[in-house]
Amino acid sequence: MVQAREIDPSASPLDYYGYELRRLREAAGLKQSQLGDIIFCTGSLIGQVETTKRVPTRDFSERLDAALNTDGHFSRLVGLVLRSVLPTWFQPYAEMEARATYISTFQSQLVYGLLQTEAYAKALLAVEYPDRVNEIVAARMERQRILAREVPPVLLVVLDEALLHRNVGGREVMRDQLAHLLTLVGRPWIQIQVLPFSTGEHSGMMGSFTLLRFDSDPDLFYTESYDSGHMTANPQVIRERSVGYARLQADALSPEESALLIARVMEERYGDQCGTDERAMA
Repeated sequence: MVQAREIDPSASPLDYYGYELRRLREAAGLKQSQLGDIIFCTGSLIGQVETTKRVPTRDFSERLDAALNTDGHFSRLVGLVLRSVLPTWFQPYAEMEARATYISTFQSQLVYGLLQTEAYAKALLAVEYPDRVNEIVAARMERQRILAREVPPVLLVVLDEALLHRNVGGREVMRDQLAHLLTLVGRPWIQIQVLPFSTGEHSGMMGSFTLLRFDSDPDLFYTESYDSGHMTANPQVIRERSVGYARLQADALSPEESALLIARVMEERYGDQCGTDERAMA
């Protein structure tokens, strides 16, 4: 077993988490198995987190705080841990997304990460990260916490109709994902529009992109390729993409019409009457 002295708490947020868990557990006079019994998990899981072999979840962290009376210590720390397990190239964007006041995004193939259900995210991420899917999904769900803030960012989303038809994870997963989008309709800080097939050519045909606005920092434009992200504050790029996004919003269905389309696709393509599970691609 890895000893506490072998863990360098300054090496990473995960190392620090593991070091703190061992330190505070021992200070409470508890063995790994005893703490596991208290928070309804195995002692082995406690040991794996302490030695950085497992990434903790938020639920695990909240139960630790309750058991060890640590006043939210692990609940605060787990956000840093989960962000650190995101792909390295994506971490700078995740940090800026968490600080943004306004988020405007066009998505041509996938539901935007902040709006994904856990099952949809798992189906997507299992393709590229089969050995790390649970921790990457946990990190994606952690990103969504910004929408639950007392003052969340304004989130404007334009989704290409094609992604409603792209069967990710099977009919049940897609039905739940589209149903989740419908639960967001009417929230004052979220606007979801669908760009219909009937639009034809449009200003987002080069691919998905996101614009971030801040209270006191320059705006940012973000786009990504297969294994890298590109973020810039170039004023000319911001100007061009802002105009492009405004055109996408004008071409898209209204939020009310978009909700009707999402509901129709959900029932016609993924409803119970569809019979056997089909994984057709749009």
